[in-house]
Amino acid sequence: MTTYFVTIITIVTRHEEEKRLARRRKRKSRRRQEGRRILEHVPQYSLESGEDKPVTAARKFIQAEGILPPALLLVKRNEHTTDRYFWAEKGLFGAQYVEENHFLFPSLKVLESPSTTPSEPVAVAAR
Repeated sequence: MTTYFVTIITIVTRHEEEKRLARRRKRKSRRRQEGRRILEHVPQYSLESGEDKPVTAARKFIQAEGILPPALLLVKRNEHTTDRYFWAEKGLFGAQYVEENHFLFPSLKVLESPSTTPSEPVAVAAR
């Protein structure tokens, strides 16, 4: 009976350790979180890829609708997968790349004006 009790304690501690490790892996970078907050203020367009590859569908949609940068395109590949692209002055980029490197994109410069609070970044289209 004592051995059985010790085994149960070992299983519980192993389970707690696995949960702790899993929690550590889900750490999000502050830079990416900031980029995600900035992209929330960019116009978003949703479309389905149809027969085309998602990036091709996004390019065709931009051409057909005459979308000006900056814009975020959500391309639904199937019922489970949606690809995200950022339309910038210099081309089409993956949204995750833009989140991590938002400071490289002039159209995402953050303006601080009296009408907006510092927690509300505003994206500006450069022309």
